[in-house]
Amino acid sequence: MKERPIYRSLLDRLSTTLVPQRDKPDETPESTLAALWSVAAGRPASTRKAVRETMGDLDEEGVARLVGLVERRLSGIPLAHLTERQHFMGLDFVAGRGALIPRAETEILGRGALEVARALADARGSITVLDICTGVGNIGISIAVHEPRAVVFASDLALEAVALARANAEQLGVKERVKLTVGDLFGAFDSEAFLGKIDLVTCNPPYISSAKVARMDPEVSRHEPRLAFDGGAFGITILTRLIREAPKFLKPDSFLCFEVGARQGTAMTRMLEKAGAYRNIDPLVDETGEIRALVVKT
Repeated sequence: MKERPIYRSLLDRLSTTLVPQRDKPDETPESTLAALWSVAAGRPASTRKAVRETMGDLDEEGVARLVGLVERRLSGIPLAHLTERQHFMGLDFVAGRGALIPRAETEILGRGALEVARALADARGSITVLDICTGVGNIGISIAVHEPRAVVFASDLALEAVALARANAEQLGVKERVKLTVGDLFGAFDSEAFLGKIDLVTCNPPYISSAKVARMDPEVSRHEPRLAFDGGAFGITILTRLIREAPKFLKPDSFLCFEVGARQGTAMTRMLEKAGAYRNIDPLVDETGEIRALVVKT
């Protein structure tokens, strides 16, 4: 397929026109074309999955669909909204306009939380996880898929996000162990069934300051929900609530794992220390040494 004129023509167009997104390193011209080709062929796939598969033949209608998809991508529509798929933690998630597109950088949180979940399950036999601000469910569902001893309760303020997360729990085979609900942070779980009964709380919260949200790349600000990014005037409104409210849900010797924005790690570490409810604060860093997630024990 890669020798076909249409492939070379579209790859050249993507190579010269596509603006790379720093937070989506998998989206090269080659992988973008492979993913869009899969959609045109009726087999939607993320970039990581598409580049591993054999590209099938396209009839005239398929080629027309592909050309249209490429033009829509070049107009600024996120690739994950065209493919309706995004790779995360080895899994293909359904994606859409109703929730944040999972980012590769969030795998730092995902891997850290999964390591904690496995250690807790080894010690306790089974565990209960709360995944707050779940979005498409990528953190909570990844834990459920990779750690079968975990039961996950997840919530999001956006009904559309919860619908996407439910679709993902079903298509990834964990709908019996991932319970989803609409709610504001811990609001849906403020009852005796959850208070003091949780082994692990995970959260990828909004942490961009309100003023900066409007100045984000148009591909993000025009197509992804503001609710998923806007962390208030200083970007820490949700983070502050998370740190304050999580302890009453956690068992003794249990964990809170959450993502932070660039250059927020030190301030959030100080906030955790002042809270008095946490110990063993473990920062997780990216390839540049920047703190991007925190793992803390109660």
